[in-house]
Amino acid sequence: MTDRPRRIVDAHVHLWDPERADWYPYLSRRSDVGLGDVTGMSRRFDVDTYRSEATGWNVVKLVNVAAATGDHSIEETLELDRRAGADGMPDALIGGITPSDTPADALAQIERQMTASRFRGIRPMGVFDGPLPAAEVLSGLRERSLVFELMAHPDQLRAAADGLSRAGDLSVVVEHAGWPRSDTPEEWELWSDGMAALADLGDNVVCKLSGLAMPLGSMSVDAFRPWVERSLELFGTDRCMFASNFPVDGLHGTLDQLFTAYLELTAALTAEDRDKLFATNAERVYRC
Repeated sequence: MTDRPRRIVDAHVHLWDPERADWYPYLSRRSDVGLGDVTGMSRRFDVDTYRSEATGWNVVKLVNVAAATGDHSIEETLELDRRAGADGMPDALIGGITPSDTPADALAQIERQMTASRFRGIRPMGVFDGPLPAAEVLSGLRERSLVFELMAHPDQLRAAADGLSRAGDLSVVVEHAGWPRSDTPEEWELWSDGMAALADLGDNVVCKLSGLAMPLGSMSVDAFRPWVERSLELFGTDRCMFASNFPVDGLHGTLDQLFTAYLELTAALTAEDRDKLFATNAERVYRC
């Protein structure tokens, strides 16, 4: 039996409170985010809850990723940074930017979040014309040594790779292993092609192995295996990191089941490579 990871840095969590219906309207079914019945994730999920549900696994750091809608994602960043002093976590924050009239407006949103000491980058929150913000925004992130988190389904991955090829050495994280929507052969082909294009961009682009329980409806090793193994083949163990996407992926199982699946998937790897996937790569990317 493979030993459990020495340490885990969970690179994708959502610490939220459904009582904040203005921030998280989808948790009270005021809006639809395409996840079907969200009852199972419509619960207060804070640092203490996470620690309780991760019992037996040495989770030492958390990266919170924006989940509040619209401009509230900016306030979420600032509030979680304030609370982290007392809660001890999260250790890094990925905030949000919303569709803006001009790149200057988007950069102003970024500047506001930079007042949070744990702020490390952004992901788009809202309906954008494509998978990337304006080139000026990507350039602004690079100049500020911030991370861009790519939220794109397989049919947008190649277009995203084309745009990011002009963004220099911007640090990019491909969220949810390229965010497949199903396990059909057609989706696999789109996904594999797009992920290869992103991997070819260079060492500054990394893959976050998370969110697969959503489209697969399962946390089984057999369901995860082709997606995880192909991602590792394309990006390598130096450019991938595991993350839970909790409590969203909690619709399909427990943290214990998820980490156990990740452990089994990496049984053939060296202890050093497992440590990279479970902890050190995330620490490097998110500077935490």
